Amino acid sequence: MSKVSKLVLCALVVCMFSQQQASAWSLKQAPLMTDWASEVDPQNTLPEYPRPQMVREDWMNLNGIWQFQSGSEGDDVPAGQSLSGDILVPFPVESAISGVKEHHERVWYKRTFQVPQSWDGSKILLHFGAVDWESEVYVNGQSAGVHKGGFDTFSYDITSMIDSQKQDQELIVRVYDPTNSTAIACGKQDLNPNGIWYTAVTGIWQTVWLEPVPQTSVEKLNLTPDVDNSCLNISADIDGDGEGVTVHAKAFAKGKKAGEINGAPGQKLSLNLRDPQLWSPSNPFLYDLTVQLKKNGSIIDEVESYFGMRKIEVKKVDGKNRILLNGDFVFNIGPLDQGWWPDGLFTAPTDEALKYDLDMTKEFGFNMTRKHVKIEPARWYYWCDKLGLMVWQDMPSMRSSGNAAQRQQFEKELAAMVDDLGNHPSIVLWVVFNEGWGQYDTVRVTEDVMEQDPSRIVTCASGWTDHEVGHIKDDHRYSPPHNPSAPTEDRASVCGEYGGIGMRVEGHMWEEDSWSYTMAETGDQLERIYDSYIQTLVQYRKDPGYSGAVYTQITDVEGEINGLITYDRKVVKPDPADIAFSNKMYERTYDHILPTSAQTPQTWKYSVSDPGEGWEAAGFDDSSWQEGQGGFGTDGTPGAVIGTVWDSSDIWLRKSFEAGDLTPEQMDKLIFRIHHDEDAEVYVNGTLVLSVDGFSTNYLYVNAGQELKDAIQPGQTNTIAVHCRQETGGQYIDVGIAVETTNFDDESCGQLGYAPSDFNRDCLVDMSDMLVFVQDWLGTSSEG
Repeated sequence: MSKVSKLVLCALVVCMFSQQQASAWSLKQAPLMTDWASEVDPQNTLPEYPRPQMVREDWMNLNGIWQFQSGSEGDDVPAGQSLSGDILVPFPVESAISGVKEHHERVWYKRTFQVPQSWDGSKILLHFGAVDWESEVYVNGQSAGVHKGGFDTFSYDITSMIDSQKQDQELIVRVYDPTNSTAIACGKQDLNPNGIWYTAVTGIWQTVWLEPVPQTSVEKLNLTPDVDNSCLNISADIDGDGEGVTVHAKAFAKGKKAGEINGAPGQKLSLNLRDPQLWSPSNPFLYDLTVQLKKNGSIIDEVESYFGMRKIEVKKVDGKNRILLNGDFVFNIGPLDQGWWPDGLFTAPTDEALKYDLDMTKEFGFNMTRKHVKIEPARWYYWCDKLGLMVWQDMPSMRSSGNAAQRQQFEKELAAMVDDLGNHPSIVLWVVFNEGWGQYDTVRVTEDVMEQDPSRIVTCASGWTDHEVGHIKDDHRYSPPHNPSAPTEDRASVCGEYGGIGMRVEGHMWEEDSWSYTMAETGDQLERIYDSYIQTLVQYRKDPGYSGAVYTQITDVEGEINGLITYDRKVVKPDPADIAFSNKMYERTYDHILPTSAQTPQTWKYSVSDPGEGWEAAGFDDSSWQEGQGGFGTDGTPGAVIGTVWDSSDIWLRKSFEAGDLTPEQMDKLIFRIHHDEDAEVYVNGTLVLSVDGFSTNYLYVNAGQELKDAIQPGQTNTIAVHCRQETGGQYIDVGIAVETTNFDDESCGQLGYAPSDFNRDCLVDMSDMLVFVQDWLGTSSEG
């Protein structure tokens, strides 16, 4: 039989095995399912090459139907035995797509594979993208090794374990996963999912694959752009005998050779580039890279890769520390991205699904995304590289700080994350700890990351428990951004989480009693609240000098409905063009018809006792009311400018003002300027024109609706009446009315890393039907 015929026969045997096993697997149903779940093919599951930055042509995908069963501590290895069930790899045990959809702390996997004859003479590597949490791999009954860590890649050389006398090679994987019952890096997983904690994830959840390599081969590439010197620093770690071996690297720009370098394995080589094109969100230019190992003039190994030239740093601009991309201040604005799927949990159903969230992140006008306490497959970062999204990458958190051995394991996984992902130009920032979860030895651990990767910036802790180490001071502020921290002498400042505007979409919620930090009734309402938060960030970008902000969040997740997209990815709540317009962060200008007292002191009539019916009407007799200067409230209330102390439960205010001769265009651009703590109602000429719940901690510009345009009388004297009610904590009220006068030209566009042509929409917002909906923020002690 010819070699080709044997390969065909081998493929047929594998196909027959897959078809036989596929009949035993069935897709389970979760409370929500994406459309991509129905596209999952058990005979061709996640077929894309899993390692885009080190590609070889020859490989074998081991995803698909495996045998499966739960286990117990101390079980014998089930070599030569059939397991009781089936599972679709690489979907987590608890996921609907896996076909199991149950949690088991200990599980067994099993399948067979065949080694093509064309691989004779090669080393056979068995790769795992990720297995949560501890795994031991057996090939033909022999242990290849034990790995701990649910997020990092690992591989075994199984050449010596292949039985040449057998056609079918037996592969068994043992998994133990304590989830959050002990101190391990598990992120948002919980054995009792609720609130901000989600369904547990166990077992194989990234691609499993085989690869033949030469006896001497490239084991790892290390790629670091050096923009200042117009070169790529590259080294190639090799496996095998390196005597007489040289490394040859060639870079290509759109198919044309852009530079090359030769040197020894493991040596730092500087591949010079003439006039390098720099990577950025508006121009995600990637160079192709070919790396060859040569010996005695012959190529003994070759891999294909890519890289991007970009520089990220924190430096002073006009006296304030800022995040600089390629030497320019670029405000980093993006969503919190949890990376969860209703049907696949940690694992996106398809590569198209994996890319969808990133496509939408770009469509919403973001230039960054924060990957929240999870690490994704390499293809997720590949799409960020290709699409042009900066990534703030979290280390998955422990739920407690653990003992010495658990901390050592955490740091091992942290170092593996930096090492595994270090070649991706999209990653600009590492987040070591989140909100105090499992936090310990912050200064030392952060300094270790800074030493391991000096080419990026580092946040020691996102929110809550900051230590003065790293490059970033990070606030978490829900719901609107507030109380911003100023940049320090050594660090830039950002708002690592804010927002959480929820919206119920019936039929697209994981559970009926879903929650959020604040709520909107419609997509338009959501966008208007979002825009008011962005305008606050515009102020904070200038003073005290924020360099970035992270909005919670891109999609709903289980019980949380604060996503811009539903959890099943079937409904986009606001118009992406409206969010993208807000994200351009124009510095807007206003003509104030009625200034707030913080701008120009204003005298109001006021009462702290209920004035009865009709108090809001223009003709109401307020001659018995007291008179005082705004704003009204108590000292210590954030953002308050006190003119008159108000410390009772309620206050009623009245004032006359001249509207002036407003043109129809100006009427369409009316806007409120308000600082309220807490619930407030605003009337003009007896008509309710604004109702806001909860409280703000600074002055917000809030788009006016048709009610104000109908109520206000241009060219005449108007009456504004305000009622504010205090429940707890500080209290304050001050209100003004303005006309927006911004000229939305290209020069006024905020620094987002986008060219104005990236947005295909009119610059002016239609405010004709804008309503206001700002609800209670539920606290600052946790996030979505």
